[in-house]
Amino acid sequence: MLCSRHLWRLVAFAAVLVFAAPASAETIIDEWLNVKAPPAPELKAVTVDPKTTALLMMDFVPQSCSQQRRPRCLATLPKAKALLAKARAKDMLVVYSLIPVGTIGETLSEVAPTGKEPFVQSGVDKFYKTNLEQILKDKDIKTVIVIGTGANGAVLYTASGAVLRGMKVIVPVDVVSDVNVYMEQYVAYHLMNAPNIAGNITLTRVDMMRF
Repeated sequence: MLCSRHLWRLVAFAAVLVFAAPASAETIIDEWLNVKAPPAPELKAVTVDPKTTALLMMDFVPQSCSQQRRPRCLATLPKAKALLAKARAKDMLVVYSLIPVGTIGETLSEVAPTGKEPFVQSGVDKFYKTNLEQILKDKDIKTVIVIGTGANGAVLYTASGAVLRGMKVIVPVDVVSDVNVYMEQYVAYHLMNAPNIAGNITLTRVDMMRF
């Protein structure tokens, strides 16, 4: 009798715990359609020091920047060309990157390298298994301007990698592209809010940059 009474007490107690427990939280997938985008980050005017700043040209090659792959990248080419011209006029260090396949000679003609500018070849993080860090250190670079495609690949990872190596980063959003606007929005938000990264990256536009 005692054992039976004790067992019923345990059952009753367990029932109380079950009904008192809060309902399990919904996942982000369940809440997806109800998510509201946060306010857009502020774009800021910047003054560039050509002596300690490098321009990183991310993956302006047909495999990444084309009508089939990323038509939004093609739309950035006029401004990318203008920014590149300003950097060269100030004798800034310009470094190109390309994806693991292909050659630097395939860089789109609008923003093609001179042949004397260094380049690295890697996946999304252009510091990974390349000499990019050494190239920047040799020129005493403190700040990098990161432009190109894709926003959620080369731009995101290389910008973050630069910050983690002690550099400041400038990202002109009108020369950063991806396959769709959501990717670009996500990257802008991430760069402004990620731990250790936020506070070391400035979002701007080409026409807000002074050399």
